Amino acid sequence: MRLLELGIGMCAAALVVGVSAAPAQADADPAPVAQDLHGAGWALKETGKDVRFRGLAAVGRSTAWVAGSKGTVLRTVDGGRSWRDVSPPGAVAEGLELRDIEAFDARHAVALSIGEGEASRVLRTEDGGATWTETFRNPDPRAFYDCLTFFDARHGLAMSDPVDGKFRILSTDDGGRNWRVLPNAGMPEALPGEAGFAASGQCLVSAGPHDVWLATGGGASARVLHSADRGRTWRVAESTVPAGDPARGVFALAFRDRTRGLAVGGDYRTGQASPQAAAVSADGGRTWRQSAAPPPDYRSGAAWFPYSAGTALAVGPTGTDVTTDGGRGWRSLEAGSFDTVDCAADTGCWAAGEKGRVARLEGRR
Repeated sequence: MRLLELGIGMCAAALVVGVSAAPAQADADPAPVAQDLHGAGWALKETGKDVRFRGLAAVGRSTAWVAGSKGTVLRTVDGGRSWRDVSPPGAVAEGLELRDIEAFDARHAVALSIGEGEASRVLRTEDGGATWTETFRNPDPRAFYDCLTFFDARHGLAMSDPVDGKFRILSTDDGGRNWRVLPNAGMPEALPGEAGFAASGQCLVSAGPHDVWLATGGGASARVLHSADRGRTWRVAESTVPAGDPARGVFALAFRDRTRGLAVGGDYRTGQASPQAAAVSADGGRTWRQSAAPPPDYRSGAAWFPYSAGTALAVGPTGTDVTTDGGRGWRSLEAGSFDTVDCAADTGCWAAGEKGRVARLEGRR
């Protein structure tokens, strides 16, 4: 979304940052995190940067990637004790806004820069960020890409704000090396003013080999679109999250599987109330119901905690909240500003945000 001036898109040798003296496996020192996150909290990891990180990919407890403003990409393989600056030189030179990154391991990642026309690009690395290849540059001045998701290491999608009255979907089936725009015949018409929020890399999310969901705002209602065939055809449902304003809507989705999902958002403007800014679905996004006890403020990112029946995290500028009942009720975990959150299969959960803030979820001894 085109609100770059407000900080949200609606929708060579690498430099080592920090000290890297301990082996990667030594990051097992912190206490384990309980499934209900009782006693857990964010442990900040010094990045040496002051940029805003809205793109985040948690590979595991040891390995994570973050992407953000000024073309910045960092990677850690030792649990955040040190970060390697693996920023694409061209992205740095042009000051691109890298708002989403999807990583398959410590070496392979795909990043999305946002913006109108040629500012929207896809970059790919297969050597840990030592080199990057630009694999897509948007040729259409009407398009503005917001988010990126992958079903597996080969199949992925990116989404643009509406062009000719419909959201545009970009597809790859070779790990991001090549992209093509999908036909829009199966895409419902967009509402006037409707778009996606490039706030956390979670306005387009997938679960399993074929299912993908797209979150919207800015229109008369905040909607969630679902495709069960990798973006070829879509069904649309209204969420309970308030909209009716360019600054309001669903900012992030998280699906545990093809049926159970969360939506969070609200009004991102500082000081604006965001009541009813969380919703849950138990039928793959066909219907949504309001959370009985939602987070108290706008939230821009959400993630399920692995191997738990109903535990998930939501983050935003005023704090982090946790649910243990699948999103029906939320409680405050702690204060502190983050824009995005992601959890890996080994229970490694990471959060990132403004002023170079990156943290890992750790238990308290």
